[in-house]
Amino acid sequence: MLNLANKITLLRILMTPLVVILLYFPGPITCIIAVLVFIFASITDWIDGYVARHENMVTSMGKFLDPLADKVLICSVLIMFVQLNWAPAWVVIVIVCRELVVTGLRAIAIDEGIVLAADKFGKIKTVLQILAIVPLTLHYPLFGIEVWPVGEWLLYAAMIVAVISGSNYCYYFYTHTKTGK
Repeated sequence: MLNLANKITLLRILMTPLVVILLYFPGPITCIIAVLVFIFASITDWIDGYVARHENMVTSMGKFLDPLADKVLICSVLIMFVQLNWAPAWVVIVIVCRELVVTGLRAIAIDEGIVLAADKFGKIKTVLQILAIVPLTLHYPLFGIEVWPVGEWLLYAAMIVAVISGSNYCYYFYTHTKTGK
């Protein structure tokens, strides 16, 4: 049975196709709507965690769905940015590969009885990705100001932090599986 926190997480996953469809037809209006939906979806990440912790609704399903929902939303949007030529493919490839590696390590770690919890760099990476996606989605001049270059720099920063965070996960996984702790 799905609790409220997990339903909020599923809502984030279900909002992803809407953002992708809006980006598929880029224009000033559709991009503004896409960024609003994306911001709302991103806020649900905080809401579902808050609800789960404060209402004692933390579940194994939620621990699996929450990071999956983040990855589905962010990676889908970044891949659309490559399609639209709004983000360099190599940067998106690095970010998506990091997400796949960490997800794989987490799955193996669970089987070994090891918890690979999110570290501070992983949290910073997610915030940077969200902060990058907003101006990148607003790829049209707003009030005569082009905001997308800010998003491009934030995306590079997110990629660097993603590599650091991914390296930390790999190191932690290696040291804990090697020693059996």
